[in-house]
Amino acid sequence: MVVLYNDLDGSRQPALAGEGREEGEYHTVVESANDTQRWAYETLLVDHDRGVAKVTLNRPQQMNAFDATMSAELAAAITALDDADDVRAIVITGAGRAFSAGADVSGGAPPGTSESPTQATQPPPLRPWELRTPIIAAINGAAVGMGLTYPLMWDIRIAAEDAKLGLVFTRRGLVPEGNASWLLSRLIGASAAIELLLTGRIFTGAEAARLGLVTRAVPRDEVVDQAMELAIDVAENTGPAAVAATKRLFYRQLEQGDRWAARVEELDFFRWFGKQPDAGEGVRSFLEKRPPQWQGVSRRDLPEGLW
Repeated sequence: MVVLYNDLDGSRQPALAGEGREEGEYHTVVESANDTQRWAYETLLVDHDRGVAKVTLNRPQQMNAFDATMSAELAAAITALDDADDVRAIVITGAGRAFSAGADVSGGAPPGTSESPTQATQPPPLRPWELRTPIIAAINGAAVGMGLTYPLMWDIRIAAEDAKLGLVFTRRGLVPEGNASWLLSRLIGASAAIELLLTGRIFTGAEAARLGLVTRAVPRDEVVDQAMELAIDVAENTGPAAVAATKRLFYRQLEQGDRWAARVEELDFFRWFGKQPDAGEGVRSFLEKRPPQWQGVSRRDLPEGLW
């Protein structure tokens, strides 16, 4: 039995993540999201319908603050769902009035600020940008600290207009975590990013949409519905292999400094996909005005060289 780790809060606490996996690897073959029912999560609710898995952070009395258990369980759930061939998109939201109030500091100190002597021997943390499944954050309420850096590492964000958001680390005497120092300027530009990081100020979901930090800000009671509608559209109308490869190329090319090399790589994969059955099915289903019947739904249907 192998354990999964997620040290976005620095704790690297283990969570059960399946059997038969090489040490340090995250992925296994899961044919159905129903397989995730064998995990009894303490801090999450997981639902699956129409190709979409909805994960709810379920510590409403603590405003869904992240403790070691919830960090580890979320890593395990995301990994299991990414491995399930019948999950085409993942929506993550929070129970109650908040998305997440950040790290649980009820113990008196932020998680992850002390070093463990065993950290060097443990598997690396989960990298959501390297997974094949789109992850959509439905930010239904307050999201601060790591309650915001988590969704920043996912793919699409929809927020409540009046949600209070903040990268409040400097106001707690800390530097940003969760890859925020690298990622934020790539999302919203250097000028806006450095202001939010240095001041640690609170801003609304509406301002986040104006900055481009979230793709849209909507009334609070519409956040989850709109996120699910978007996820279902991906699940039912886009090619699974094409989406997985597009996501992988997008994030990989954020780090590509050679524009021509990026162009060549993109063209190579474009030509590869053009020879696959799903390319013909995409055209036929469009011309025949019917839902597509995709064949490339498994990890085995992805081209070599992307992972």
